[in-house]
Amino acid sequence: MGYTPETPFDSIEGSHEYVAMLAEALAEARREVEAEIAAADRDHADRRKKALLLVSYNLAKLHLHITSSRRILNDLRSLRRLLLAEREGVELPEDSVPAGEPLT
Repeated sequence: MGYTPETPFDSIEGSHEYVAMLAEALAEARREVEAEIAAADRDHADRRKKALLLVSYNLAKLHLHITSSRRILNDLRSLRRLLLAEREGVELPEDSVPAGEPLT
């Protein structure tokens, strides 16, 4: 009998999907902040613009972390698939995955 995940974090796939949705929400927030920065610039609201630029900077840092997390989760999915295939006795051809590229 197989294991049924109860939360999105009970599996690598669920976590990968959650991080992908988080990345989409982050992209939307970055677009909104950029629009707010432009509006603050038009209104000559320098203090507000500086605060929004700090928000934009932190969103950019978060974007890098999320991107890294997505890659790590993708690598883990690929490695698990590779290990499960080996455990089941199914041998993958050596040239089936180019070196340095993640399995999907």
